[in-house]
Amino acid sequence: MTEFIRKRTKNAKNDILSGLTVALALVPEAVAFAFVAGVDPLVGLYAAFMIGLITSIFGGRPGMISGATGALAVVMVELVAKGNAMGVEGEQLGLYYLFATVILMGIIQMLAGVFKLGKFVRLIPHPVMMGFVNGLAIVILLSQLGMFKELVGGEKVWMQGMKLYTMIGLVGLTMAIMYGLPKITKKLPEALIAILVVSAIVIFGNLDVATVGSFIRDGGGEGLKGGLPSFQFDIFNKVPFNLETLKFIFPYALILAAIGLIESLMTLNLIDELTETRGNSNRECLAQGGANIITGLFGGMGGCAMIGQSLINIKAGGRTRLSGIVAALTLLAFILFASGLIEQVPISALVGVMFMVVIGTFAWSSFRIFNKIPKTDLFVLVLVSALTVIFDLAIAVISGVIVSALVFAWESAKRIRARKHIKEDGTKVYEIWGPLFFGSIQAFNDKFDVKNDPQNIEVDFIEARISDHSALEAIFNLVTKYEIAGKSIKLKHLSEDCKILLYKSSPKFRAVIEEAIDDPRYHLAENPEAFTKSL
Repeated sequence: MTEFIRKRTKNAKNDILSGLTVALALVPEAVAFAFVAGVDPLVGLYAAFMIGLITSIFGGRPGMISGATGALAVVMVELVAKGNAMGVEGEQLGLYYLFATVILMGIIQMLAGVFKLGKFVRLIPHPVMMGFVNGLAIVILLSQLGMFKELVGGEKVWMQGMKLYTMIGLVGLTMAIMYGLPKITKKLPEALIAILVVSAIVIFGNLDVATVGSFIRDGGGEGLKGGLPSFQFDIFNKVPFNLETLKFIFPYALILAAIGLIESLMTLNLIDELTETRGNSNRECLAQGGANIITGLFGGMGGCAMIGQSLINIKAGGRTRLSGIVAALTLLAFILFASGLIEQVPISALVGVMFMVVIGTFAWSSFRIFNKIPKTDLFVLVLVSALTVIFDLAIAVISGVIVSALVFAWESAKRIRARKHIKEDGTKVYEIWGPLFFGSIQAFNDKFDVKNDPQNIEVDFIEARISDHSALEAIFNLVTKYEIAGKSIKLKHLSEDCKILLYKSSPKFRAVIEEAIDDPRYHLAENPEAFTKSL
């Protein structure tokens, strides 16, 4: 009992410290994504707080961090711009259309959870997973490079001279602390210590560097200071709830829901591998959907799981729901009480943390296996990585799954075989081996020589698997061809479900399919218990 309490206490300490680290890292990300979407920074911060809190409590993956993300923000840009164009100048109608879209997005995600669609993430091939991880690491890296720009004459330009060298030095110091501290002691959260040390150097050294506060002001924001999120009654006053509105927001809601679930469930899988535990994908769908509904109603921009912050949390020791709850509540505390302190945190410290996340996220093992995996898998890996960077996660993953499925279908189609022999009575037997489905139909048909075959034909399917309607149609057409040629054909060892479908399609199959089978192989295949006893 004492050991159990000690372990729980240790975990609680790690969860609290990792939650504080994540909260600091969430601030510039939420603000940056809000600017990308074209909304106020508080809209992004509120989303990070509400989504982070709700998914931490009710989600299917303890230790996973959710909030406002860039993958969703890039889709929201067009939505907000078109919504603003529908109203008068300064009305910010696009913001309220965004809230309505986020609510609909949440409903779609909850429906995915209700219908248990989360399990389909298990169908994502490993090359797609590796491509997703590599692509996302590159996206995070590119997003951080923008932090090396400064506002000059109303325009963002690359830093030069001493400012650039100072920025690089502080980023390097942050990374050095995060790399070296665990080698000395693993009891301290390296990311949090690095942020505190670099912040102290900047504040007490009075260094002229970009901070969270200057980052917000350069983007047109007024600061972090805000109150508690409030219910957005204006959604119902400003957004007409009619068919035209639904036609406008539904495509955006569907895309956002798909991107949000794909990123969340793939992050869930990644954390499962890192922690050697198992999350609940359907529960995560419900939690993400519920969180987005609440966020839309209370003035947030919506969001999903964040792989960067999730990895920061896991590597800092966060394992339970407590870490996510602490991160969300700390973020709210920053907004309410500590905005002045957080605005003094140098951007360089947070960039250094994210660079270490990039290094930890990228699947470096993918370079070692380049010459060891099939070329098609290598193509899928590179394709998904590239599409994640060029377009977005949803397009990348869906494309990768489609290409993988087509490759699998093509390879499986080549495995159909037909052994042929003649019985003593002159009957020609075709023993079919391999999967019979839409991809292998042509090869299956090529195995038969209807014109030159003898009068009696027997097709044996004991080593074949009838997989789809195309296969049933191919069998139907084969029988028809032999009947037109005036020849007798018998089908043996068809599965029960296949026979039922053929009987429904035509009564002639009653005479074509052989039911009475006297074959020990067939009885063993049909009766697993008999097969076990025979071993």
